Amino acid sequence: MRSAAHLSIESMCRLGQVSRAGFYRHWQQHEPRSEEMELRAGMQQIVLAHRRNYGYRRVTRELKNQGWAVNHKRVLRLMQQDNLLCLRQRNFVATTDSKHDLRVWLNLAGRMELTWTDQLWVADITYIRLAEQFLYLAVVLDAYSRKVVGWSLDDGLDAGLPIAALRQAIDARQPAPGLVHHSDRGVQYACNAYVDLLLEHGIVPSMSRAGNPYDNAKCESFMKTLKQEEIYTRRYRDRADLEAHIGEFIERYYNRRRLHSALDYRSPEQFENSLLGSPASVQVPAVSFFRHGGIYRPDEGREAGEQPGPLPGLSVPSVR
Repeated sequence: MRSAAHLSIESMCRLGQVSRAGFYRHWQQHEPRSEEMELRAGMQQIVLAHRRNYGYRRVTRELKNQGWAVNHKRVLRLMQQDNLLCLRQRNFVATTDSKHDLRVWLNLAGRMELTWTDQLWVADITYIRLAEQFLYLAVVLDAYSRKVVGWSLDDGLDAGLPIAALRQAIDARQPAPGLVHHSDRGVQYACNAYVDLLLEHGIVPSMSRAGNPYDNAKCESFMKTLKQEEIYTRRYRDRADLEAHIGEFIERYYNRRRLHSALDYRSPEQFENSLLGSPASVQVPAVSFFRHGGIYRPDEGREAGEQPGPLPGLSVPSVR
């Protein structure tokens, strides 16, 4: 349990003339699920606040600073159960270690000046807490129109979660080869299964710089909107109830009705519909990589028989 007002747990126990250990034993005996869910929620917040770089020792210290009486063994066990340990930094950050078995792809999103939809997709994962369960949401967003083109909800953080969201996006949009997909460096996005699915459909992977949340700001902004306007305003009965409301929010409200200031106060679908009537809609959409000073189109600069590629010379960029 965390501190209330300006008093620590220790101070409140002293004022109440009870031992701190006795207080925690009483809480755990009478409301064990409530106490554990509060602790797990605190752990989730700490891990995400520190960009998934904290291990169980630092999480334990942070919890103690917040007033929790908890040891590192319990924190380690709960982090293992919630699959937080797989997000440790050494699994997915850029490294010069030649033995690292996961490729970290070049950040192309930071070099792009978008002119059309389906040129850049951004993806991210967040957690949602129910009364006695944590669920995880993966989304894929079109960076130009801010429309959610794919999403998936599950109780695990393995690669199947974002893969399901990506497949939904591909099926719905049928993007042409050359689309850039941007995400953080998480192991779910760097794993072979995810990257293979991207390359199979002619999609070029792109990843944020280490420890830089601003590279994926559009997706982070959507997650904040979802939580403030939907998740924090309701109590969900179970996973099915949560999934139904998230689907309603994304597909019927956010995509179709919610006005977006970056889109001149239009919804993502209204913005995309407005593009269909513009003169540019009859032209081949172009992507400008402003740091390179060029406009690249999939049908330019290819030799006879060469497969179309999004970025000549940048089809398989990576960082080691």
